[in-house]
Amino acid sequence: MSLLRLAMWSGPRNVSTALMRSWGNREDTVVVDEPFYAHYLKVTGLDHPGREEVIAHHESDWRRVVDSLLAPLPDGVSIFYQKQMSHHLLPQMGREWLGAVTHAFLIREPRPMLASLGDKLGDFDLAATGLPQQVEIFDHVVRTTGRIPPVVDSADLLAAPGPMLRALCAALDVLFTSRMLAWPPGRRSSDGIWAKYWYDRVERSTGFEAPPATDVLRGLPPRLEALDAQCQPLYQRLHAHRLRPP
Repeated sequence: MSLLRLAMWSGPRNVSTALMRSWGNREDTVVVDEPFYAHYLKVTGLDHPGREEVIAHHESDWRRVVDSLLAPLPDGVSIFYQKQMSHHLLPQMGREWLGAVTHAFLIREPRPMLASLGDKLGDFDLAATGLPQQVEIFDHVVRTTGRIPPVVDSADLLAAPGPMLRALCAALDVLFTSRMLAWPPGRRSSDGIWAKYWYDRVERSTGFEAPPATDVLRGLPPRLEALDAQCQPLYQRLHAHRLRPP
């Protein structure tokens, strides 16, 4: 049985948790939810919702986290889906382990992402969007493998879940299953302890859902307009390589 350790690099306020639900509903897959989050909060000192609870409940040593990402998989499991937040890969963390996993990228148009993140965090900087780190990891993968890794735009995924998941599976040499299109509602034991602060909508979901029209139409306050100008070139860099449905 060939094994796939898949690091899906996303930024915040994307459909990353729904995509984790999708992969987690496969019979051959186990998932892990933002494994570096506790380390990220401990090192940066950022005051995210439930900060102390996250650090107390999850492993905060990035080296031990890496060991867990590369550990043997349970019997019958051939895919280890790792929901990764790209901004959690801090500069001082080693990159050697990246060569032991397969990489894919989930992106979202910056304007609605910035509006949603602003609702949760208030003030934040470019690094908190994850886009600079996504580009860094993308470039690292291209440089070390000589290949363009799969890039999925969440707008494409929400518009055509079946075709886009088929395209992603094909790019990863994985058989698509319709189990990826729907899942039971509720929380999972694999969810991070932070689920109660961030996952209210996905816990009610049973499949991929289009975002509310207000998410698309919302304007940005001036402080976020300036940040959007920084995000756009990074997003467009990755967007140029996005998968198209077959």
